[in-house]
Amino acid sequence: MDVSGTIWVLTILGLSALVAIDFFIGRKPHDVTTKEAGIWTVVWIVLAALFGLGLLVSGESQASGEFFAGYITEKSLSVDNLFVFVLIMAKFSVPSHLQQRVLLVGVLIALVLRAIFIAAGAAVIANFSWIFYIFGAFLIYTAWKLIQEARGDEEEDEFEENRLLKSIERRFGVADRYHGTKLFIRNNGKRVMTPLMVVMLAIGTTDVLFALDSIPAIFGLTQDPYIVFTANAFALMGLRQLYFLIGGLLKKLVHLSYGLSVILGFIGVKLVLHALHESGVHVPEISIPFSLGFICAVLVITTITSLIANKKQEAAEADRAAEKGSGVEV
Repeated sequence: MDVSGTIWVLTILGLSALVAIDFFIGRKPHDVTTKEAGIWTVVWIVLAALFGLGLLVSGESQASGEFFAGYITEKSLSVDNLFVFVLIMAKFSVPSHLQQRVLLVGVLIALVLRAIFIAAGAAVIANFSWIFYIFGAFLIYTAWKLIQEARGDEEEDEFEENRLLKSIERRFGVADRYHGTKLFIRNNGKRVMTPLMVVMLAIGTTDVLFALDSIPAIFGLTQDPYIVFTANAFALMGLRQLYFLIGGLLKKLVHLSYGLSVILGFIGVKLVLHALHESGVHVPEISIPFSLGFICAVLVITTITSLIANKKQEAAEADRAAEKGSGVEV
């Protein structure tokens, strides 16, 4: 897709305007209700759909298909991020009325960092086609690791701060409590960060780790930097509302890791086939329509099997509780 500098500027300005509106609406700290989160989740999904349909109407059918495939993939991978966001919120004991502000700024930081990753990835791909072999192998390895983690008995229940975050805390110092929405305060004449600033940085910088698999994944669906950037932007900007909407349902998606591993493995294979094709080897390439259908099918199946497994588990626990109760009565 041939995108002019003007289109890039208008797109960035449009996305910036949406972020500003989102910030204006959530400027006053408050507890986000399920209704509010649900409405704005739908709004962000509709905006993404309109953007993709706009590409289709403008005659860019391939770009439209690539956008929807990339958006759905990034959205599904971003749901996995929410597990870590929950751990971060618990680690820093973020008050419920400040959590939406944390997520808004944290996701904005993540978007800027991802834009840098995307620019670097596009530059590498443009000059070194063999990088697709590395991307493909990395995604297949990541898929295998996800399966191994899903089969493990131990679950990660605590967030560990990365080295960058720890160095920033040592450099600036951190206040002992939250001070509303303030990011810095004066403590004994010294300017120090508040815990709110620290948790925002934690959300933003931790997302870089997720970008290590999500960016190669979307480059496996499209090599168009414009589509990669917009798909990531729309997927991330609705993440705050999604956090409050399905935060309590995350534990019910017990098969999510399996579904994500299948998607990453599939894209990894697609990347390797593309690399072989670029090297002159006659191999079949996976089309975008097939990729889009496969990704959607995996997510639907994963959701259904997760709900069924969760329902069976709840029924088994209820039976055990009933047996225990009858035993006590006897």
